[in-house]
Amino acid sequence: MDEQMPIGVTIQKIIQETPSIRTFVFDREIAMRPGQFVMVWVPGVDEIPMGLSSPSSITVFEVGDATAALFAMLEGDRIGIRGPYGNGFAVTGRTLAIAGGVGASPLLPLVEAGRVDTFLLGARTASELLFTDRIGDAATLMVATDDGTAGHHGFVTDLMSRVDLADFSHICVCGPEVMMMAVLGILDREGCAERGQFSLNRYMKCGVGLCGSCCTDPHGLRVCRDGPVFSGDVLLNSEFGHYARDASGRRHRV
Repeated sequence: MDEQMPIGVTIQKIIQETPSIRTFVFDREIAMRPGQFVMVWVPGVDEIPMGLSSPSSITVFEVGDATAALFAMLEGDRIGIRGPYGNGFAVTGRTLAIAGGVGASPLLPLVEAGRVDTFLLGARTASELLFTDRIGDAATLMVATDDGTAGHHGFVTDLMSRVDLADFSHICVCGPEVMMMAVLGILDREGCAERGQFSLNRYMKCGVGLCGSCCTDPHGLRVCRDGPVFSGDVLLNSEFGHYARDASGRRHRV
């Protein structure tokens, strides 16, 4: 696929995964690695980065103008896709995955490729747990909900005490940045931050490493080209978990 120009695709199917999350299946398969993302062009609205939940789908939580416009679309409508971009997850040996909310989406291809042994999944409430059947078919699944309506009553990070981190060569993480920062803190205390792989979400304009809008402090690493997946030791003592930047470059707390 051309790096610079979006390819028009037709939405073939829309799946209501949870009350707030939908999967949009389009009529083109993209050669991708688990954890890579695409730039999604919603005509007349915006172009935004989104992780791939399969070679032919994106799974979306409604937040902001572009995702609201996507949620207003119907099967048969068309969007533009550019990519895939980024490095994705790179795993060997036993792998632990940790996700919160829609963060399970970019981890799903890794699960369905048989590369995840144990998956810790969190959500606000039982109805917002994403892909539980598909994950449970391929990996050992442990869940946590903030309100206790399913699994452990508490945060997904609480589940980390129920597994032996030494058993895993890699810990792949995606979800709200506050949650991911808590995971990194635990890995750092256990002396294994370098085994963590964290998928970052940052504002992007180009997606190909030219504009610099997704550069992170203090290293200047570009989320679109050097990421979106970064090892935990790289993220220590960085902006991660503290702030990001908006379209004008101003900092805002994550």
